[in-house]
Amino acid sequence: MNTKHDNVVNMKPVAARASVLSNFQSGFSLIELMVAITLGMLIVAALIALFLNINRTNTEMAKTNSQIENGRFAMQILQSDIVHGGFWGGYVPQFDDLTLTTAPTDAPTAVPNPCLDYATPWTAAHITNLIGIPVQAYGNTPPSGGGCVTNLATNKQANTDVLVVRHAETCIAGSGGNCEADIVGKLYFQSSLSYHLPIPRPIPEPNCPAGRTADAAPYILNTAGFGTLNKKDCDTDVTEKRKFISSIYYIRDYAKTVGDGIPTLMLSQFDGLAHQEAVPLIEGIEGFRVELGIDNLSKTGAAVNYTAAINWLNPANLTTPTNRGDGVPDGAFVRCTDAIPCTAAQLTNAVAVKLYVLARADKVSPGYTDSKTYALGSSTLGPYGDGFKRHVFSTTVRLNNISGRRETP
Repeated sequence: MNTKHDNVVNMKPVAARASVLSNFQSGFSLIELMVAITLGMLIVAALIALFLNINRTNTEMAKTNSQIENGRFAMQILQSDIVHGGFWGGYVPQFDDLTLTTAPTDAPTAVPNPCLDYATPWTAAHITNLIGIPVQAYGNTPPSGGGCVTNLATNKQANTDVLVVRHAETCIAGSGGNCEADIVGKLYFQSSLSYHLPIPRPIPEPNCPAGRTADAAPYILNTAGFGTLNKKDCDTDVTEKRKFISSIYYIRDYAKTVGDGIPTLMLSQFDGLAHQEAVPLIEGIEGFRVELGIDNLSKTGAAVNYTAAINWLNPANLTTPTNRGDGVPDGAFVRCTDAIPCTAAQLTNAVAVKLYVLARADKVSPGYTDSKTYALGSSTLGPYGDGFKRHVFSTTVRLNNISGRRETP
């Protein structure tokens, strides 16, 4: 046996295997490593940029959604209250009663101050004006007086309007559900169902049994004395009482802390015997405009005249009163301002309310400058020159309780 030859032969596969292993164990070169790191950094940078863009987009979408939600919610709250303006149970003021054959005696003669202290006390004329004018609007200067716990002028957002809405509660006091309990000492409204018009009443009175007469007062607005009004049969006491509702809406220039710069829609409601401390409703409401649709002309184009009885174009069919409104606004909507406040006649004949709300985002948008102007009816706001995005919301609300009484075939 050739031992030397066998050793040489046996060593060849070992060397070959070592060479193969050395090839598998070789690493990246420095250049390859630097290229890999660079590519990795580019990919990470792209992912970070994508993440930041998505995050920025989501943030802006959240701001926009919040802004839209706040604007729509503000319009919904205002609209749901205004639509009930002038609701007084079964009571219809004489000046809006088309069955009246004599001249009305309850047409409002002055614009009532919603902040008049009830303890003054309220006069019969003031109550008549309150009932006959369910919606009021003010310019920059809001109403004031002891009947408002909150000083509405303090921290009020500049160049915004104030809206007052009055009506009786739509549910009966103490009826359960979401209706407030009948609480002693609060102000309630109760209408008579046996108060017959026209005056003087016919004798014997319709529906009244012998020895009974119809009520002498059409309604009671008080804290007591609700057992005297009767139903249509003049014999059954009316027990239904409805809470007196009066709401004042305005914009405050802060939300939680004075100076925080977040304009907020505020509400002061009449409760007890005064308008209570205003509470914040919706943040980010920066602009507020109110315009009224005035029905001061009849179908024939003649002016409304409450000092005379209804004059019918055709007395035989009683379909067209020539000196009463027809429930439709005449001409352009009117804004009540400090320079030209609305008159009692205008407010008495308001049959529609046009609302404009300017909603502002809750945070600034980086790189954005608001150079726009915003038309809120007959007035314009802006440009603001800041980084907040804004949007105008508007709607027209019909005062069904007023306009519906004036409609004829």
